[in-house]
Amino acid sequence: MSKSVYYYSPLPKDDGEIEEALREKAREHPEEGFWMAYHRLKAEGRPWNHKRVYRVYRALGLPLRRKAKKRLPSRVKEPLEVPAEADHTWSMDFVTDVLENKRRFRALNIMDDYNREALHIEVDFSLTSNRVVWVLNHLVNRRGKPKRIRMDNGPEFIAKLTSQWSEMHGIEFKYIQPGKPTQNAFVERFNGSFRRGTLNRFIFEDIDQVREQARIWMDDYNTARPHKALGYLSPKQYLELNSLSGTAQGIKNDNFDEVLEK
Repeated sequence: MSKSVYYYSPLPKDDGEIEEALREKAREHPEEGFWMAYHRLKAEGRPWNHKRVYRVYRALGLPLRRKAKKRLPSRVKEPLEVPAEADHTWSMDFVTDVLENKRRFRALNIMDDYNREALHIEVDFSLTSNRVVWVLNHLVNRRGKPKRIRMDNGPEFIAKLTSQWSEMHGIEFKYIQPGKPTQNAFVERFNGSFRRGTLNRFIFEDIDQVREQARIWMDDYNTARPHKALGYLSPKQYLELNSLSGTAQGIKNDNFDEVLEK
């Protein structure tokens, strides 16, 4: 070992100025990491080396926590079957559109798979898992509990809050496989009808106009609009005729008069 190395003692460094500058950047831009903060300081003409700045940055505990992707449990493919009774299986999904000022809004569509009845359309700029649970509670109080609800793997549907709600109410959540929207074809078909009948038909100036038109369209869809899969009956007519005649499903045009006579 050389004599100069043996007798060398590092000079004490005052990092107070660096600490103050990094804290200021963290307050102003909390979403940015080290390199963004360093290059901001460099653009301001600060002379510090990036290694020294990073050492202080770590000592202050400023590194951002990297968010890991949540791994989904395996989803089992199941055949899409029409339930034999109302309120057995519901389906729900989101659709998105924009107002005239380009502000984006969403609509949560919920339907009954038995007679394709639109149960609810919730429209707002933001629809979180809390809002989804609120809507489901509203429907359960009004109609009763379904046995299961089919949905995709959106973050609002796989959230811990919605899972706890399903366990508390004894309602099974049926998740489709990722990237397979045809496994939830009933509500996908409903989304297309809603988009053509409302979202693509009008230019909306505010969110209240969307809610009003969605209410008008849903009332017509449930009470008057013929549905091919229901023998060209509306969902309400299909439900009433089946409840009166005792027929589970499959009313066709050729036996429509016969059912009316019964």
